[in-house]
Amino acid sequence: MRIIKSLDLPNDVSFQDIKEDEMTVKQLESLRELSGSYEALFSRRAKLYKEMGLKDQALSEADYKHYILDHYTFLKRPVLVYDNHIFIGNSAKTVEAAKAFIHNNE
Repeated sequence: MRIIKSLDLPNDVSFQDIKEDEMTVKQLESLRELSGSYEALFSRRAKLYKEMGLKDQALSEADYKHYILDHYTFLKRPVLVYDNHIFIGNSAKTVEAAKAFIHNNE
């Protein structure tokens, strides 16, 4: 939420709390279209990633999709889609790129 607040988003932006309102297959497929892969959306920082021994496996795109749909912690967050552009994750570079894009396209 700290990152979302720092973006100073327009009022018409909607949010989805994926802990309470699970992501659908269709939503994930739309994100994949924008990002180019399920791997780009996958978080290797998820606690389950290590617990399940996934770091020692060669995961396919189908695996990434399965795990993201299986448990919300596998989705790299936040994911911001604005004007058909996607920004994934919380790195300073990503957050600054999102800010610049949003404020240049308002």
